[in-house]
Amino acid sequence: MKQNRRNSLYSKDDFANLLMEILEPVLPYYSEEKAELILGVTATNYDQKAIRLEAFSRPLWGLVPLWAGGRKAPEFEEIYRKGFVAGTNPQSKEYWGGFHAFDQRFVEMAAMSYGLILAPEVLWDPLSDIEKKRLADWLYGINEYELPICNWIMFAVLVNIALKARDQKYDAEKLEHYLNGAETFYLGDGWYQDGDSGQKDYYISFAMHFYSLFYAMVMEKEDPDRCKLYKQRAEVFGRQFIYWFDEDGAALPYGRSLTYRFSQVSFFCACLIANVEPFSVGVMKGLIVRHLEQWLEKPIFDRNEILTIGYGYPNLIMGEKYNGPGSAYWALKTFAILMLPDEHPFWSATPEEMPVLQEQKLLPKADMLIRRYKGHTTAFVPGKFSPFGHGQSPAKYGKFAYDTKFGISVAKSNYEIHEAAPDSMLAFFVNGYVYVRRICDSFTVTEESVVSIWSPLPGIEVETTVTPTESGHIRKHVIKSNIECIAYDCGFAVEIDVKGEALGAEKDSAFVKNDVSSCTVKRLEGNGEGYVIIADPNTNILYPMTRIPSVLYTISKGENVLMTEVMVYYEKK
Repeated sequence: MKQNRRNSLYSKDDFANLLMEILEPVLPYYSEEKAELILGVTATNYDQKAIRLEAFSRPLWGLVPLWAGGRKAPEFEEIYRKGFVAGTNPQSKEYWGGFHAFDQRFVEMAAMSYGLILAPEVLWDPLSDIEKKRLADWLYGINEYELPICNWIMFAVLVNIALKARDQKYDAEKLEHYLNGAETFYLGDGWYQDGDSGQKDYYISFAMHFYSLFYAMVMEKEDPDRCKLYKQRAEVFGRQFIYWFDEDGAALPYGRSLTYRFSQVSFFCACLIANVEPFSVGVMKGLIVRHLEQWLEKPIFDRNEILTIGYGYPNLIMGEKYNGPGSAYWALKTFAILMLPDEHPFWSATPEEMPVLQEQKLLPKADMLIRRYKGHTTAFVPGKFSPFGHGQSPAKYGKFAYDTKFGISVAKSNYEIHEAAPDSMLAFFVNGYVYVRRICDSFTVTEESVVSIWSPLPGIEVETTVTPTESGHIRKHVIKSNIECIAYDCGFAVEIDVKGEALGAEKDSAFVKNDVSSCTVKRLEGNGEGYVIIADPNTNILYPMTRIPSVLYTISKGENVLMTEVMVYYEKK
């Protein structure tokens, strides 16, 4: 993969060539009958057959719009026709199998349905009648099992409209049931939550809105009122969601499924295919181009050019239990733009810079306060969500601040402070364990600050107020403790082992810096001193080696008031 992609994406051919550059390296790894793609040996919470099916299906998120947009990929066309036949044939050794409740196979049906709707001449028409029936019957299975109450219900929507489009048996009642179910997730002001979990993260953009906009694109004549509503919501959402990106196209590393990487911008691609314009075509093109280019400068592919589990580099520590060797190809949803016709204005538009945005923006439905700084963007959150069971939830939802250029760190253990790597957290060290905010008991988010009340462990209660400033933010912690202990109030993790690195600690402050970035923390109130945490390698999701400046406070029994200033600088050379 070419590492320097700046100013290389403009035309439809540029994007199509990039897609093929990403996908061609997987060609040697398809199975004999082509129904499986074997990209690695790591495990997930679903079975190996489903892992190989997932890897097989996810390239379709890019290939299908390529085909729908009039381009060819003959080798992949043959692979997927053969794979559809073998995978749905119970007599094949590569049969994808039957189902159970909450089956991962239901997830992978979405990309296949995308293909049956948009590219039937590639994936459906060449099949024999019996092969079509087997494929349709296999897909219909999603209607016969229980689905999680979250974005998964939209997979059943895609399956049923695909079966309907191909004149196969579908479940009209289930289709309406799931569409109505998605309405219960809607919060207003363009925002959904991800089902009964209450989460508001990238699944709102690359799942709930993406599928709704795709539905609006293909069902507008049959269901005009609902499609109009989906478009209206997306337009309102888009004007807020753009705040999750900085001027270079980098997005906030917030929430789960970060290994899907450049799917972060797929919402704006879905807007384009559905003729929704929260911003001009040029602004959306500029954001999409910059977002892809900054990702392609990172070492996110392995030596065989396979997309890895990780974020800024290969990293299993940060992954969820549902991240398999092929999971990351979900990122190809961003290539939805390839279905745009050759004459669409997107292809001739000049990529524009970000529009004029507020310096500080409250997103009330997202429970988030965002501040835009030179070269980077920071989001301040109360730590409301903690979907335990996926992996590293406190790091992905519970920090005080999330930044486009500093990333976040995830814990290797909670035994040592350097293993916990608690950047942007107040970390208590009690009886040999590190405790941080996992979830808050209550919170308030205003245009000026974020207040949360939380408890790291029984016997300690904390009220934290985070107030953004021109140079970073100030944290005030009011702590009621029945325990004598110490606590680290930590700034952002800063990359080291690079040009210009330096670090240091003094009586009331600590800093870490390099040639392009720095973070300094300073004690304003409380009994504390500067301390630099030597974070374990590979704990930060953007940089393999970091250090974390902090103020190390002494916590006494009773009430303690701590105040820490966090000052941040970033300027790419």
